[in-house]
Amino acid sequence: MGQKVNPKGLRLGIVETWDSRWFADKDYADVLHEDFMIRDIVKKWNYKGDGRPLTGKALKRLQRDNLRFSGISKVEIERKAKNVLVRISAAKPGIVIGKNGETIEALTKQLRNKTGKAVDIKIKTIEQPDLDAWLLGEGVAMMIERRFAVRRAIKQSMEKALRAGAQGVKIMCAGRLGGAEIARTEWSRRGRVPLHTLRAEIDYAHTEAFTTYGKIGIKVWIYKGDKDPRKFKNELLLHGQD
Repeated sequence: MGQKVNPKGLRLGIVETWDSRWFADKDYADVLHEDFMIRDIVKKWNYKGDGRPLTGKALKRLQRDNLRFSGISKVEIERKAKNVLVRISAAKPGIVIGKNGETIEALTKQLRNKTGKAVDIKIKTIEQPDLDAWLLGEGVAMMIERRFAVRRAIKQSMEKALRAGAQGVKIMCAGRLGGAEIARTEWSRRGRVPLHTLRAEIDYAHTEAFTTYGKIGIKVWIYKGDKDPRKFKNELLLHGQD
């Protein structure tokens, strides 16, 4: 029986590269946990600068709102000896940088204190947020949380992606849709989403909508066209995975 795999993981080394790029021998586990910590700090940072409770659901909700507010989609990490380079892909780089660079300076200082290493942060602007699976999924989640009909939220998001230049998009929502007693799955697809074609550039993300009747899982696949695997590898070598 065929099983569903993560489309990005299946294409690693072909048309996709790793989010963490480093080599470690004996201390591999420690470095891996440090990566988790760095991503956690970046995604939970107080970009809005609002007052925060110390614990509980209110804090988690604020952290989620801050992540959506900043438009952060991806956090990539590169390491060389004691130097750590953190690349943040964001739809709203100005919010991540902050007024006069205050936010990014405070974030860099926190990461240096936590890791004890020389941490540098680079911000990459997401030129087309509607072609980013994570941001599109968060848009669906926000609409569902504002009590939009699930089918309407899916349809509007797919239309945005297709207008932005996507060749195909698929969105799936699962859970107690519309507050129903029994959980069900709702999905829709427009255009082509060739999951078996390894040269196909498919952006995939999974996120959640938090409603009064429970969590709703959201999966997004965006097909952007085909990549030449040889050209992709040569570009990585030429630009040092920049």
